[in-house]
Amino acid sequence: MGLVGGGPGSFIGRIHRIAAELDGEAKLVCGAFSSDAQRSREAGAAYQVDPARAYPSYAKMFEAELALPADRRMDFVAVVTPNHVHYEPARLALEHGFHVVVDKPLCFSLNEARDLQAAVERTGGVLAVTYTYSGYPLIKEARALIQGGRIGGVRKIYVEYPQGWLATDLEGGGQKQASWRTDPTRSGAGGAIGDIGTHAAHLAEYVSGLRITQIAAMLNTFVPGRQLDDDASMLLRFDNGASGVLVATQVAAGEENNLSLRIYGELGSIEWRHADPNSLVLRSLNAPLQILRTGSPYLGEAATRSTRTPPGHPEGYVEAFANIYAAFYRSVRAHADGAKFDPRSYDFPGINDGVRGMAFIEAAIRSAWSQQKWTEFV
Repeated sequence: MGLVGGGPGSFIGRIHRIAAELDGEAKLVCGAFSSDAQRSREAGAAYQVDPARAYPSYAKMFEAELALPADRRMDFVAVVTPNHVHYEPARLALEHGFHVVVDKPLCFSLNEARDLQAAVERTGGVLAVTYTYSGYPLIKEARALIQGGRIGGVRKIYVEYPQGWLATDLEGGGQKQASWRTDPTRSGAGGAIGDIGTHAAHLAEYVSGLRITQIAAMLNTFVPGRQLDDDASMLLRFDNGASGVLVATQVAAGEENNLSLRIYGELGSIEWRHADPNSLVLRSLNAPLQILRTGSPYLGEAATRSTRTPPGHPEGYVEAFANIYAAFYRSVRAHADGAKFDPRSYDFPGINDGVRGMAFIEAAIRSAWSQQKWTEFV
């Protein structure tokens, strides 16, 4: 594994490293951890990477790693920079023959995302996008239940993602994470809608198996002087005729990371909350309410494969991240063996999911600025 980003003060870089190494299938061996050469060296020392492989730029890293013998060079790179530095290192890595993991959202803009999609198709490389919540075992169980017809045809979807960490002007005080996420030159056109709204939209589609076709959105900016949205609400239409509601806000004072999903079908419903990710509520028309638990023997194959501990031993965010990496590794091995790659068969978010995320951001912004009720999202 190599890293682009993840230097001093990076939260997500450490998470990627821990998740990637959790199952002992990969090891961080190099990185361009910062655009500042000295800070990259300092980060390399903290990660215990060979000083010669703490590079001053990702371009130099790709060239130097490619020159190493095949059994020594990195196999893939994780791009964990702010959004405006996703496209170029991901594209360059693919063109140098390295597979890629990119933090969400995929790129700075939809045009960049489509160019990166073309690069994946041109090079044949494997690319994963870390829509983390799709990695939870009971999210996979919920998906399997719906695919198996357990709740009947889906009619209604509610997905809510309230946070409170941006309820005040954190960026005005120079807080690093707030500063780039609220800066349109680094985050892109979306604020909350890009940072957490894309997670919510992906989760709704992943679990239901449906695709959003239309959006009627309202975006707000509540903190004075903030340049991007910090609150989003919208109505959704899905390709089977189901309707939905999506809320993504970062100004819900007092909230931590309270993502939740409810899906109602003809015969029952499922409910999952990030605050208790090891429980899935299953309701039926003519049967008692059930609470399914992570690690239990009655769960299906996808949930079982994504579980590492016995029942009653909580698994969480890092393990969900690691499940995406584990599926990514399976696809990389198949790629090395010459198998034709289809990300859907390995169950991780791929380039097409990333492009849909960027299209979702742009559709939500168009809808919010339009007087027309519904905006197409394809």
